[in-house]
Amino acid sequence: MHEPSMTIGQQDHDATVRVLLVDDQPIIVEAVRRMLAGQPDIEFHYVTDASKAHATALQLRPTVILQDLVVPGTDGFQVIRGYREDEALRDVPVIVLSSKEEPKLKAHGFATGANDYLVKLPDQLELLARLRYHSAGYVSRLQRDEAFLRLRESQEELERANVELRRLAALDGLTGIANRRRFDEVLDGEWMRARRAKKPISLMMCDVDHFKLYNDSLGHQAGDLCLKKVAAVLTGQLKRPADLAARYGGEEFVIVLPDTTLDGALQVAHACRAQLEQLALEHPGAKSGIVTMSVGVASMAPAAHNRPEELVALADKALYAAKEGGRNRVVAGESD
Repeated sequence: MHEPSMTIGQQDHDATVRVLLVDDQPIIVEAVRRMLAGQPDIEFHYVTDASKAHATALQLRPTVILQDLVVPGTDGFQVIRGYREDEALRDVPVIVLSSKEEPKLKAHGFATGANDYLVKLPDQLELLARLRYHSAGYVSRLQRDEAFLRLRESQEELERANVELRRLAALDGLTGIANRRRFDEVLDGEWMRARRAKKPISLMMCDVDHFKLYNDSLGHQAGDLCLKKVAAVLTGQLKRPADLAARYGGEEFVIVLPDTTLDGALQVAHACRAQLEQLALEHPGAKSGIVTMSVGVASMAPAAHNRPEELVALADKALYAAKEGGRNRVVAGESD
């Protein structure tokens, strides 16, 4: 037996009643020890120097504290206040041990933060019942808080995973830019925004010229690399966060330009076409010998009588005209 820690029985943490007795009288310590002896679910620890009670409690992490009110150098109420001011011990149940039954002491003990009050020495059955009751409540609270923490962490992890999944679901797997679904979402959103703000919205539709011949000549791996480089050219010409480049399908790309006039969109389109041409990517199947693209550009001011599909159709018509006109060119769409 030694101070500050003496153990009677030791079970799994979840089932263990870990008792810390704070009392300067060895006779009380021994009496409580005998009451708890033979109880396999109870660990008994004690300290006779109240000035060491707080540090001992932090070290042992008891599930219930038996606190004497009359202790040399201080008083039990002050010790209890110290427990309650420490976040690590704030919720540990404290049972006051008093030498007499006095309502004022009881009231003050509860006001200070005690959970229960016993006159020493209590009946063994009553002491065991109260220790187990308070300990079980405290352990249940710890388990509940831990479960809530794990749940919150799991929810946060799930949310992070969902955000990443949504991000990946919006990207084209080959080029890494927005995919068709993301394009549709953004166009619808920007269309409504432009309609409310009475601003124009422009759209570019781009098609890599003679791409099937490129694949046939150099293979699909080279074709994939070519599409990645085209995507990089398009995104490299976008200067605003709201502008969006997306893969529309196959070798077709689209660029959404909110709050942009037709003239502004044409400037972007010509810059994209010229930049790809300057890369001079070899294309054995093309007359020019390099990879080029055709671009159709359209612009509209959204109103109640039109829809974003009309803008897409107008840009697509302009793209067709660019290809029919000899490719490697930019054509502006005109409303009927």
